[in-house]
Amino acid sequence: MSKLSDARAPLSVLIPVKNEAANVRDCISGVSFAEEIVVVDSASTDGTQAIAEEAGARVVQFVWNGNFPRKKNWALENVPWQHEWVLIVDADERITPELQKQIRNAIRRNDVDGFYLNRRFWFLGGWINHCGYFPSWNLRLFRHRLGRYEQIEINKSAQSGDNEVHEHVLLDGRSKYLSAPMEHYAFPDIATFIEKHNRYSTWEAAASRKLHQTTGQTTLRATPFGAAVERKRWLRKLGLKAPFRPSLRFLYHYLWKQGFRDGYRGWLLCRLLAWYERMIIFKEHEMSRRSWKIGGRESDIKGRESEVRGQ
Repeated sequence: MSKLSDARAPLSVLIPVKNEAANVRDCISGVSFAEEIVVVDSASTDGTQAIAEEAGARVVQFVWNGNFPRKKNWALENVPWQHEWVLIVDADERITPELQKQIRNAIRRNDVDGFYLNRRFWFLGGWINHCGYFPSWNLRLFRHRLGRYEQIEINKSAQSGDNEVHEHVLLDGRSKYLSAPMEHYAFPDIATFIEKHNRYSTWEAAASRKLHQTTGQTTLRATPFGAAVERKRWLRKLGLKAPFRPSLRFLYHYLWKQGFRDGYRGWLLCRLLAWYERMIIFKEHEMSRRSWKIGGRESDIKGRESEVRGQ
């Protein structure tokens, strides 16, 4: 190995965590080529902080007040970063040696301000190569002063947590793509998939209206002519108005996105995504009914108050 590849890169890494003792060590190992690694924790109780520090990371604690900013935006704004370029990696993601080489070359460029990374999902003992889950582009490497996550205001009762999970980075600059995939081990088993997507469906239902407003200011644009994530947001916006959404989602992932080419894993993932869509619909109806009932009570109370004043 050359001295150049041995040298650490002038790069800062942000790893947001909460109770990630099972993942954080391997995640840090994958980004050990960076000069600065910062783990932003939310008072983990499983030893995450000690493991991260032992692995060579600096740990910063984040206490959320229930409002903006959430964890990643807070870290981008408040951590005194040593370097201009920041790489954001979740604890269940891994940077491969091939991707490391591309990142080293990317941050030397002066004509680009950010790079999309392509995630590959490990599911039921194998890689998902289709289903609309690969390629999966996310803007994760950028000049930290130019990028912030979109802010989607939803009802606090949705319990979306203190970290940006579904939100995308809005970059004030030019972006490119890195071809080497990043490995993502988010769903080691079906139970984990169901547990996470039960929570995700609550967020999706609460954000369904605001998420798909095309403002270009604090949220990602929904357009068929933009980046891959903007086209995906546009398709999702169209899908909200379609009938038979769970069935259409299965057909989209399994046929249009060729999930059948992933064999049994692809079939099962597409079935689970249809279930996920159904959960979103049920929760949208539940939230609408709850909002209607609350609004009805408020109207009734105001009407009675008016009657009392009239007497």
